[in-house]
Amino acid sequence: MGKKYIDAVKQIDKTKQYDMAEAIEKAIEIAPAKFDETLELHVKLGVDPRHADQQVRGVVVLPNGTGKTVRVLVIAKGAKADEATAAGADYVGAEEYIEKIQKENWFDFDVMITTPDMMGLVGRMGKVLGPKGLMPNPKSGTVTMDIAKAISDIKAGKVEYRVDKQAICHVIFGKKSFGKDKLLENVTTIMDAIIKAKPAAAKGTYLKSVAIATTMGPGIKVNYRP
Repeated sequence: MGKKYIDAVKQIDKTKQYDMAEAIEKAIEIAPAKFDETLELHVKLGVDPRHADQQVRGVVVLPNGTGKTVRVLVIAKGAKADEATAAGADYVGAEEYIEKIQKENWFDFDVMITTPDMMGLVGRMGKVLGPKGLMPNPKSGTVTMDIAKAISDIKAGKVEYRVDKQAICHVIFGKKSFGKDKLLENVTTIMDAIIKAKPAAAKGTYLKSVAIATTMGPGIKVNYRP
């Protein structure tokens, strides 16, 4: 741990659960890095991810965006490829990009979108794309015929939330430079979506714990009240 991180930790009351607005203010105040750090939300849920009926996954468009420039690769042909280019996709193609990924280990993109008819081709790369979180999926809106809307949403600040094996959702919700109000609006949008996505099979307390942190900063516990 670096000196700046240790200094940041000292400024947090570990015995306290902050309300969300207060936690965001504190995170901005103690952010140790000189660059414009990203803020991250970490939500521990009372679900068992091993069971299909207790999965929590979805997407939401942040009202103030993420502050990140997202590079979009679209795998499509014909009119849908033209639609992707017109909508502002960074890369558009089919077999040539599949080959580039497989042979050159090329991953200069953040999101892959594809049309349903191309999933046979894309699906072969599941072992490569899956571990990197790049595999297109209908639930995340990245396997679709509405290519233009998918690109627009992603560029505008669409984020995906999903539980990992530890039943935790990790989601980014903006940059330090956004300021408290915009960050609060973004994180509230995500929390509302996660709460609405509660599986019927989930028993007991759904929101086990909530915390936020900047890229390089320590976690701050939040007492979240919807």
